[in-house]
Amino acid sequence: MAKYFEYKGLPLVRKGSEIYYGSMGDPEVVYMQLVGKKEVGGVETATKVRLYRMLTDENVPPMQRITKTAEKPSLFEALDLAYDWIGSRS
Repeated sequence: MAKYFEYKGLPLVRKGSEIYYGSMGDPEVVYMQLVGKKEVGGVETATKVRLYRMLTDENVPPMQRITKTAEKPSLFEALDLAYDWIGSRS
């Protein structure tokens, strides 16, 4: 079984500017898009993150899977909100 990074006990998978938070075996995950970035001290830092809480049920049409959206100014704030949405139920 593949080992993923975790945040507060839930898997965190990144590909480029996209991040999935949560397990696809759960009813919902959070999809995040890093849409704004800047360099701080030689490190690229997110300045705008869009979040989408989504159902994992493949029988639901893709656009109807989105149950909640938000936007945050940092990855840290986005992860905290994502945890509030899906992680605090665990």
